[in-house]
Amino acid sequence: MSSPTQTADELRGKRCLPCEGGVPKMTPDEVAAQMSAVPGWEANEDATLIRREWTVKHFAEGLAFLNRIGEVAEEDNHHPDLHLVGYRKVIVELTTHAIDGLSENDFILAAKIDAVREDG
Repeated sequence: MSSPTQTADELRGKRCLPCEGGVPKMTPDEVAAQMSAVPGWEANEDATLIRREWTVKHFAEGLAFLNRIGEVAEEDNHHPDLHLVGYRKVIVELTTHAIDGLSENDFILAAKIDAVREDG
């Protein structure tokens, strides 16, 4: 990462870079430091994945939100795991599969997803 922590606005101003491996995954300390930019997201125990849940009003709103996330993810070519559970709970999980851990891309997309939800 270019700095130890970046703001959500700084992250949203970036684009995800292609990752085919060979990039070191973020350390647990780096992940912990960056989490402040994406409030509401949680890192798993070994700091290799971040996730967030939202409860929506109804099934159609959940589908629309997932579709907006999909559009943003496709623009940046970084693809999260998306879940619609119990027709009202949207769960998004981010990790950089090529490195089996977190990279700056995950935080960029998390910040962009947060903006999608604020706009929608």
